[in-house]
Amino acid sequence: MNKLKKIKSLLDKKYLEFNNTNFIKNDPIQIPKLFSKKNDIEISAFLTSTIAWGQRVTIINNAKKLMNLMDNAPYDFIINHKPKDLKRFLHFKHRTFTPDDCIFFITSLQNIYKNHNGLENTFFIKDNKNIIDSIAQFRDIFFETPHLKRSQKHISNVKKNSAAKRINMFLRWMVRSDNNNVDFGIWKKISPSQLLLPLDIHTSTVSRKLGILTRKQNDLKAVIELTDNLKLFDKKDPVKYDFALFGLGVSKQI
Repeated sequence: MNKLKKIKSLLDKKYLEFNNTNFIKNDPIQIPKLFSKKNDIEISAFLTSTIAWGQRVTIINNAKKLMNLMDNAPYDFIINHKPKDLKRFLHFKHRTFTPDDCIFFITSLQNIYKNHNGLENTFFIKDNKNIIDSIAQFRDIFFETPHLKRSQKHISNVKKNSAAKRINMFLRWMVRSDNNNVDFGIWKKISPSQLLLPLDIHTSTVSRKLGILTRKQNDLKAVIELTDNLKLFDKKDPVKYDFALFGLGVSKQI
């Protein structure tokens, strides 16, 4: 068995080990799992992924606080809130994600749902399979709402070679589907084959140890290199290996 076959065998095994409902209890994806309607799922997933850096316990607790502030009805709140309703977010903070950032995100999402037919549509480009273009288009639309310049750092800019880890994780949640009930698969305008791996310290470290990532910087070029190599193992669903790489890293098996 050559090296690539050995790596594929390992990742396939670990994908099955980590991609199951046990994964949910310690992961921020549990927040959108609280909802059943498409708009509620995608809004809660987007806001949760936005603050998904730091300790996972803190991310989950703050995402729950954010949902509570939206009366645990995120779509209804996004569509129907008035300026006075935004005062409740004046004390919400997650690390460098300040109340000003939070209020802007709420108002931008209202613009997206009222004027762009929802989040999924902002990522869709007809006859274009390049997900990088889709992410760039989404960012342009998101920031067409008046905002403080500081808020721009909370949506990664792929035009500047950002790895866009949180956006790619959000897209994985929305686009991928299998029989293991972790990712949602509620978006149909983007194919799983188009997705990019959400690159973080765990996935990048394991990937370099396995030899499927050679670039030293954790940037967009590294994401493309790694995703292209994962397509050698499964061209239709390369980012399913996010579970394997992340799990191997967190459990320190490699």
